[in-house]
Amino acid sequence: AELLPNITYIKYFVLIYMYLTAIPFYFALYQAFKLLSYIDKNKAFSKISVTALKNIKYCAISISILYAGGMPLFYLAADKDDAPGIILIGLVVIFASMVIAVFAAVLQKLLKEAIDIKSENDLTV
Repeated sequence: AELLPNITYIKYFVLIYMYLTAIPFYFALYQAFKLLSYIDKNKAFSKISVTALKNIKYCAISISILYAGGMPLFYLAADKDDAPGIILIGLVVIFASMVIAVFAAVLQKLLKEAIDIKSENDLTV
């Protein structure tokens, strides 16, 4: 703010955006905690585990979309401050959350197929 007084308003938009993206992160963290408690209670192969994985996938996708939408704002802040590392950090967050979304989608599909196979085996006995 002291070096560039004409762009001090940008930092408030960046902070609001960061707090906005923290909401799906903490919701996904809560879903992961619930998933671990299901595993601890031997309910890993149930529909509630699939739902928790689906919620984690959607949260990761929403974080990626929010950061991709906010990249012009980060670019503006980085351009005024001559700090290109901010853009690189934003891209890392986007790609990391997409990797988490893909991993959660694969686990969700595998878990759903395992539940289907388990239910078929229970019916044949």
